[in-house]
Amino acid sequence: MSRRPYIGRFAPSPSGPLHQGSLVAALASYLDARAHGGQWLLRMEDLDTPRVVPGAADRICQQLQGFGLHWDGPILVQSARNAVYREAFDRLTHAGHIYGCGCTRKEIADSVLRRDGRLPDGEIPYPGTCAQGLPPGRHARAWRVRVPPGVIHFEDRWVGPQQQDVAADVGDFVLLRADGLWAYQLAVVVDDAAQHVTDVVRGADLLASTPRQRVLQRLLGLPEPRMMHVPVVTNADGQKLSKQTGATALDPARALDGLREAGHHLELGDIVRTEVAGWLTEATRVWAARWVDGA
Repeated sequence: MSRRPYIGRFAPSPSGPLHQGSLVAALASYLDARAHGGQWLLRMEDLDTPRVVPGAADRICQQLQGFGLHWDGPILVQSARNAVYREAFDRLTHAGHIYGCGCTRKEIADSVLRRDGRLPDGEIPYPGTCAQGLPPGRHARAWRVRVPPGVIHFEDRWVGPQQQDVAADVGDFVLLRADGLWAYQLAVVVDDAAQHVTDVVRGADLLASTPRQRVLQRLLGLPEPRMMHVPVVTNADGQKLSKQTGATALDPARALDGLREAGHHLELGDIVRTEVAGWLTEATRVWAARWVDGA
């Protein structure tokens, strides 16, 4: 069976300018799309409005262009798509997959601590307190999806085989937040389907999100893109490079240096080119030799 024509995407949050860690994710997704002869789309994930920085989306576009990373077609902006997310949410609701939750974060943590005697590392799994109905006197603060039992399996092109029992390890997760904003997991699944994305290439910090997204794709009857999670860039203390950990903004005046550094991080080796377009052409050839079947 032939695969659909390749469509990839880069989906930054306009909470500030791109930095070297962002460039690695952008470059990997760009190279994979170009190596497959496909499209590379740009999406602004600006749903978390308290974190959006005015002017950041325009600056991100300027940075990408300055590094030779030119996208195909119009930019999809999540904040203009509330009605689409509502339609998907309503479909899940009508199918009996959604319920209201009155728990606070502290109450969830306290419940898990009482049950297990300790808190897990990372995200705290929801213990199902409101799954059978809100306790007396409580009202819904957020809305969760009922996670079906069973283990989610998928193949990550970089990391290898992955699996997770989402119901046990995460529990029913939030789709509509207490502040009225749509959750990332719902929006990304709906948007990937709307843009006909066949391949998602992004940082390994989002690897843990994939099983939840698979749950939603299956409940909504949406295609499941191939996945690739590339290693994240870390600072001197081993923390993921981000604005919070001191990352500096990408400088298009040093585009070739930035691309070379990102290429080394992605194990592309030494690409000897003295201008951006030539470097990207050679990097695409190297990427294709490693990651494209039959290249």
